Amino acid sequence: MKIDGLVERPREFSLAELKGLPARTQITRHDCVEGWSAIGKWTGVPLGSLLGSVGLKPAARFAVFHCADELEVTLDGSGRYYESVDLVDAFHPQTILAYAMNGADLRVGHGAPLRLRVERQLGYKQAKYIMRIELVDSFSRIAGGKGGFWEDRGYEWYAGI
Repeated sequence: MKIDGLVERPREFSLAELKGLPARTQITRHDCVEGWSAIGKWTGVPLGSLLGSVGLKPAARFAVFHCADELEVTLDGSGRYYESVDLVDAFHPQTILAYAMNGADLRVGHGAPLRLRVERQLGYKQAKYIMRIELVDSFSRIAGGKGGFWEDRGYEWYAGI
């Protein structure tokens, strides 16, 4: 997983390196926009500590999560899943990059190897299969410019619960 964009020290982390960093475990409820919810025990690296380790440039305002999954096959590549949060949510203590769920390594169906858990927002903000985190000052140059795959298709950018 790579962190780049508006950072002082771009860096790549292996899964083993991430698992070796101080972790947080939390039991939280996942609320889906479709009306269902589920409770899980998540373990991962606090996103704020990772971002702090690469040094954010003053212009950075958002963390954009580029994912491995492609929900729509499109010629222009706009089907690639991505999501974003502002730095307030990125540095919230419950925002983690999860690599484990319910005491076991995260399964592919739940977003392995890395999944964003931003507990103050609805499920579509919980990006799976994270490959890269890009720090940006705006979304204007990314996909549809709205800050996320679903947002480019009409969903609200801030999905607070």
